[in-house]
Amino acid sequence: MTFLEGAVSAILLICFLFIIRLYVVVKTGSKFKPGSKGPVAVLVVAGSGNIISGGHTAEILRLVECLSAAYTPRHYVIADTDRMSEEKICTFESSKQHTDSESQFTICRIPRSREVHQSWSSSVVSTLNALRYSLPLVFRLRPDMVLCNGPGTCVPLCVAGLLLGILGMKKVLIVYVESICRVHTLSLTGKILYLISDYFFVQWSSLRDKYPKSIFLGRIV
Repeated sequence: MTFLEGAVSAILLICFLFIIRLYVVVKTGSKFKPGSKGPVAVLVVAGSGNIISGGHTAEILRLVECLSAAYTPRHYVIADTDRMSEEKICTFESSKQHTDSESQFTICRIPRSREVHQSWSSSVVSTLNALRYSLPLVFRLRPDMVLCNGPGTCVPLCVAGLLLGILGMKKVLIVYVESICRVHTLSLTGKILYLISDYFFVQWSSLRDKYPKSIFLGRIV
């Protein structure tokens, strides 16, 4: 497959999923309430934004910390080139188990959709490759919710979760929280997931004004 063919295929796939998504939302709405029917299996997409702060992983763990004990098991997914996040997740979960005796978690790896400074052209191919690994993983785990906050790895995982619902296998809530660093514009990941997410949170009122579907609750992390 040439680059042009891959790019066209990716665009057609996104357009197709977006149309199906609109149909599903209009036809059925979002009736699922997390925690109303017992434990909620959540797939958490983690990924270090930079070598100093831990970026996205630090933010997503602060979000997970606020979740009740009903959100279990927690399946963390990180990029196969990420060397920082696994240690942070294990440390976080070890401390959490002191207060939650039934805490369960797993850590899975998939290829990264886009490396830092990677060209946009080559990222199309790498994203398709990540999707190839995301589909069997999400179909096996069958989470009730996908929680993510920006790393490119979350795009193929959310697409896989969306496909579960389209195929009628399971309704998967897609919850996206835009990074607090984004004040006036959405990240590329945010612009993509704004189209397919069930709940899209922003942390600045300026973004809420630009994107009417978004939810503004102040500073979340």
